[in-house]
Amino acid sequence: MTGVVWGFALLAAVLHILVFVWEALLFRRPGVHGRIFSTPAVDVPAIRLWAFGVGFYNLFLAAGLILGVILWAAGEVAVGRALVVYICLFMFLSGIVLLIADRLALSRPRGTGISSAVAQGGPPLVALVAAVL
Repeated sequence: MTGVVWGFALLAAVLHILVFVWEALLFRRPGVHGRIFSTPAVDVPAIRLWAFGVGFYNLFLAAGLILGVILWAAGEVAVGRALVVYICLFMFLSGIVLLIADRLALSRPRGTGISSAVAQGGPPLVALVAAVL
């Protein structure tokens, strides 16, 4: 099961790196803010700082997961496993928050943010389940 944990943890890390690129580096592009995040162009200046900061938060989570897998694979099982489990739990709970935000229609019409919540929380949940089996 360790391979499943590592695989889904690394998948979660890759997704978070992709989101980092979108939020911190490419957010001003209409294809990113408009199509991916459903943010009207008129709102981009007001939320660009938020997107930039959240992008780096996603990058740091990904880096922690990658480091955890490397440490675990290198024989530092306790430290590596602790990092992987904690960050996967953090990511999974963040996915729950996105799901709640979707249900409350906080920024988009209800139901349009479910895929984001699943992408945020799904891979880390699989890694967590595999970690306890």
